[in-house]
Amino acid sequence: MSEAPLKAWLERDGALLRLRLARPKANILDAAMIAALDRVFTEHAANAGLLAVLVDHEGPHFSFGASVEEHLPSRCAAMVRGLHALLERMLDWPRPILVAIRGQCLGGGLEFAAAGNFLFAAPEAQFGQPEMKLAVFAPAASCLLPERIGQSRAEDLLFSGRTIDAATALGWGLVNEVAPDPVAAALAYFEHHLAPKSAASLAYAVKAARAPYAMRVKQRLAEVERIYLEGLMKTRDAVEGLNAFLEKRAPKWEHR
Repeated sequence: MSEAPLKAWLERDGALLRLRLARPKANILDAAMIAALDRVFTEHAANAGLLAVLVDHEGPHFSFGASVEEHLPSRCAAMVRGLHALLERMLDWPRPILVAIRGQCLGGGLEFAAAGNFLFAAPEAQFGQPEMKLAVFAPAASCLLPERIGQSRAEDLLFSGRTIDAATALGWGLVNEVAPDPVAAALAYFEHHLAPKSAASLAYAVKAARAPYAMRVKQRLAEVERIYLEGLMKTRDAVEGLNAFLEKRAPKWEHR
């Protein structure tokens, strides 16, 4: 595709960075989208006057997740490492990351959203990690979700591959607010709670609160990445599941 996968701009006199996933309807987190997001987060990490970033999306769905084609053995190492590098940058980012979600927020899309600070969801939003249906697992979600929603609920999503609705996600603590217009809700939060603050002081507050959590997730990411690439992707069924999805057929498991 020739169009840029991401739109980025500053508003509120430079205090708010806006990022918009711009490849509807799926907003797939492929290599191009990941690189664009990583570039913008890198460019603005040292922006002294910035108070927050708000991520939203074009189209009816936040993201269907990472590219299935890029999960295949010949490409998965680059895909996994690129996504994890982006998530680590977000975990270390010195300002709050607000995420506004409509529709489906699945797979790598949920991993990306969960690396943010505050999630605002429309009532119809759906959240899930469907990777196990393809005989793979969600590496980053295996680290992020237990921290956000507890071990038992994280395992539910990671092992079953099912989706949950916005009300359930709110009750589980995955999202912070459910609102008919999640972008408006996120902007209201910014105006009322962040805009009056000192950007310098806020950066230290983010670091103080987030550093231990970020350290735990990053340590686990390296281990889980190894399990994924050196273990799972050596199995026959993982490759079968991905190929069956791409070929639009039912998978045939051999349990090996």
